[in-house]
Amino acid sequence: EGDVVKLELIDAEPGEEGVFDQVLMLANGDDVNVGAPYVEGRQVKAEVLRNERDKKIRVIKFKRRKDYMRRQGHRQWFTEVKITAIG
Repeated sequence: EGDVVKLELIDAEPGEEGVFDQVLMLANGDDVNVGAPYVEGRQVKAEVLRNERDKKIRVIKFKRRKDYMRRQGHRQWFTEVKITAIG
């Protein structure tokens, strides 16, 4: 709880609370609970902090000795959430 996590963009406004009910794994010290495929009856509540774009990555494609080069940039959208409750 209290961790800030970057996720793939979800359809939510900053300040909204969301519930993630498809939990794959829960760990509390030595107590590890792995779902098959999900952990039953568990959910994670989180508050959306912001929706933004990540830093730019540059992609270069070239063919040697042929005077051919393509450059492309990409900025992925993400959602930053703060975990408020695990239960």
